[in-house]
Amino acid sequence: MIVAGFGFSTQATKDSFADALAQHADAPDALATMAEKADSLTAFAKSMNLTVIAVTQHQAAGQTTRTQSVRSSAEKGTPSVAEATALAAAGPGARLISTRSISQDRMATCAIAEGPDT
Repeated sequence: MIVAGFGFSTQATKDSFADALAQHADAPDALATMAEKADSLTAFAKSMNLTVIAVTQHQAAGQTTRTQSVRSSAEKGTPSVAEATALAAAGPGARLISTRSISQDRMATCAIAEGPDT
């Protein structure tokens, strides 16, 4: 399974999500984000006929990310919410196939992970 993980501001829009995702070549099978923000990603997911996987802070914190955000580390306990949620949602043994991209409006980040069942 290929999962697009998202980190985003409460001010992010569907366009923010679309722009961040468009910077990646791989088409996801599902979207993922932190559990407390999953509802904010639902409309965008539905527009793509995809589901949202809610990732807990504990699950995200257990992931090794390639990029580092001081703000994300301080607020969410992981250096990259996008990368961590993609990896956690893709399952044990998942690998990051695309590091986080940032939307033009800087309201959303997106990273892509691939689970071992793909």
